[in-house]
Amino acid sequence: QVQVVESGGGLVQPGGSLRLSCEASGSIFKIYDMGWYRQAPGKQRELVASITSGSSTNYADSVKGRFTISRENTKNTVYLQMNSLKPEDTAVYYCNLNVQNFAVGSPYDYWGQGTQVTVSS
Repeated sequence: QVQVVESGGGLVQPGGSLRLSCEASGSIFKIYDMGWYRQAPGKQRELVASITSGSSTNYADSVKGRFTISRENTKNTVYLQMNSLKPEDTAVYYCNLNVQNFAVGSPYDYWGQGTQVTVSS
């Protein structure tokens, strides 16, 4: 199977920055799409940003120009650089990876355990 571990969350003041990391390990042949989602209290989980295996990116309108997603394929890792953070960015952030485990077979989605990001003065 695949283990997905996120790191980098924490408490930051408005206008500050954080960098989230998500590393996958285990039975990995190829990782296709990689993405970050977030869920605030009382709200549905929403897509924040995603990146394809060809490094095409997609962002939620609310984070465009402030967040940057990137990936390092040799490390099976995806990053989310978050700048100019706002209180409304407060949420648990989850990593999602679309992973093909073996040379033959369909890819599956794997989720991390989540990391808390709190933006507050």
